[in-house]
Amino acid sequence: MVLSRTASESDASVHSTFASRYVRASLPRFRMAENSIPKEAAYQIINDELMLDGNPRLNLASFVTTWMEPECDKLIMAAINKNYVDMDEYPVTTELQNRCVNMIAHLFNAPLGEEETAVGVGTVGSSEAIMLAGLAFKRKWQNKRRAEGKPFDKPNIVTGLLGKVCKVF
Repeated sequence: MVLSRTASESDASVHSTFASRYVRASLPRFRMAENSIPKEAAYQIINDELMLDGNPRLNLASFVTTWMEPECDKLIMAAINKNYVDMDEYPVTTELQNRCVNMIAHLFNAPLGEEETAVGVGTVGSSEAIMLAGLAFKRKWQNKRRAEGKPFDKPNIVTGLLGKVCKVF
């Protein structure tokens, strides 16, 4: 959860000890600087601030994986500039996504016929995944209610406040 606050006079600019060889003056924190700075300085300033975050490998309070094999990191970096929504421009990425959806469906024993493929979508974030799962759940509920001849215009979904888990097939 992000907590926001109004900037005070004391935090109106950014100071970086390690970027000081590139930047002699402080930079504005909430506005673009009047002059550009070298890319190395921008990197160092952001990297220095990120070092103040917790160490993901020591994060025992989360349900996410905080370590991956180096090959996963390489694949992410090789594909980071792709627009996953543009399926016409990136058909191989779309095919890999569809294969992953089907692998997960079979892993969780989704009721698929021998020639059927699972319906699903890849996401880049857990919030997006949860919203899509909620939408899929709603549509499935509506279709079932419609088939039973019951009202389907007022769904009532109750969820817990403390956790989120998503598997969409």
